[in-house]
Amino acid sequence: MYFVLSKTVGALLTPTTFIMTLGLLGFILICFRFSSLGRKLIVAAVLLLLVAGLSPMGLWLLRPLENRFPALPIAGQSPAGIIVLGGSIDPELSAARGFAVFPSAADRLIAAAELARRYPTIPVIFTGGSAALLRGDAREADYAAALFQRLGLPADRVLLERSSRNTIENAAFTKAIVSPKPTDRWILVTSAAHMPRSVGLFRRVGFDVEPYPVDWLTPGLSRWFWFDTPLEGLRRTDIAVREWIGLLADWRMGRSTEFLPSR
Repeated sequence: MYFVLSKTVGALLTPTTFIMTLGLLGFILICFRFSSLGRKLIVAAVLLLLVAGLSPMGLWLLRPLENRFPALPIAGQSPAGIIVLGGSIDPELSAARGFAVFPSAADRLIAAAELARRYPTIPVIFTGGSAALLRGDAREADYAAALFQRLGLPADRVLLERSSRNTIENAAFTKAIVSPKPTDRWILVTSAAHMPRSVGLFRRVGFDVEPYPVDWLTPGLSRWFWFDTPLEGLRRTDIAVREWIGLLADWRMGRSTEFLPSR
């Protein structure tokens, strides 16, 4: 049920979808002679579009998420393994094209390959199936395997988890595969904005991981204003709002250890 709600209600609550729905509703009301209310909704949609697309709101919402786990060099004893979350590969496009297609967050895979070369004896676990609500035959993990081989990782070093549909399943299914010991160090690679929610979900299933954030979307603490094209501004705002809603929902439903996890 949670998966279905996250793909329906969650999608409707993203700023871009909400603004488009608001504007469309305003247009429909005007057509059915509710012109006053319809015009107000259209004006509200335009104002929200300007704020979400042209203001630094997306930057301000993303910054505390991306800075929650600062990028630090991996030090100390050799880790037991590297976990890289799915979300970089579009399985449907990859199935259509016959090779891995990366619409976003390719840094996750690149960073995992770099860490694998730094620690040449530990396994790399890629966890990601299909997040599609209606179609799920194509799986991210199937295309990640070939990609890691092209990046120089032997096939016997890469473990694939291809059944998970979201991050909580990433955590639970990966734990079942690797059976981590309390003293093991497992490195978790995912996007910086997604790291707080990921850490909370992994901790909830009893899998303590060491964050390795990548795929930054903000300039850290160096700038408080960062203006993009409207589409890029909307993209940042959508990502930020989705993560904050996910953090709140996971915490309230008991799926995460805390609202905003930290080290």
